[in-house]
Amino acid sequence: MNADQLSRVRNDAGFIAALDQSGGSTPKALQLYGIDPSAYSGDEQMFDLMHAMRSRMMTSPAFDHRVLGAILFEGTMDRQVEGRGTADYLWSVKRVVPFLKVDKGLAEEADGVQVMKPIPGLDALVTRARSLGVFGTKMRSVIKLASQSGVEAVVAQQFEIGRQILAGGLVPIIEPEIDIHSPQKAEAEALLKASILRHLDDQAADQPVMLKVTLPVVDDFYLDLVQHPKVLRVVALSGGYSRADANAMLSRNHGMIASFSRALSEGLSADQSDADFTATLDTTIEGIYQASRT
Repeated sequence: MNADQLSRVRNDAGFIAALDQSGGSTPKALQLYGIDPSAYSGDEQMFDLMHAMRSRMMTSPAFDHRVLGAILFEGTMDRQVEGRGTADYLWSVKRVVPFLKVDKGLAEEADGVQVMKPIPGLDALVTRARSLGVFGTKMRSVIKLASQSGVEAVVAQQFEIGRQILAGGLVPIIEPEIDIHSPQKAEAEALLKASILRHLDDQAADQPVMLKVTLPVVDDFYLDLVQHPKVLRVVALSGGYSRADANAMLSRNHGMIASFSRALSEGLSADQSDADFTATLDTTIEGIYQASRT
């Protein structure tokens, strides 16, 4: 584990850019960026265009110290930015800590939740990511209803795989997302926090994890997780809220920092001039950065 990266993640102001759209979400992300599906054919062309968009963001002067970390899709990790491996570019050039999305998507909904599909070859992926300069990982589950057994299944799976990732030398971001449209969102949040706290009791003190959670109904609801000695950082996902709403909610949740995806790229388009692209991205990054400093 890179001590400089660990210190930056633990102590510095900033937020984590989620640049990890995978196969399912890429067409929508490209369309929001102004690239219609008719402009490409097949996955290879689609991912080339997506990497060009991500590279444009990462190399922008606006993508600076305010960005603490970036979560990458595996295909992005394996590509290059300005002649360097993406993770190496992020850390060596921008001092942005690289993370890797490692989950393979969600299982079908059962008991009010969607656990993760199996992740074959995870140990090998963790080893390869570490060799490329990646610091940590991210994996997502989804909670839709306040089912105690469902929530527990999600959290137990997240921590079990998280410990496997820690054994491989990377820091896991545990992400049990609660659907913002859940009719039982507050109740689900109460179950989630209680379950996470129970699992943290069993976590080794020298093996801290990160948490990525949906912005809560009650402000500062996750403050005891933010302050927990076995939690390196608590980050918030925008989950479908507009950037303005997500920033406003985040600013009321002290100690949490953003890890936004769609809300980060909102307003960017392929046909913008470099100056307009940079100006738009700078305004976005500054808003998210300030909301993450409370």
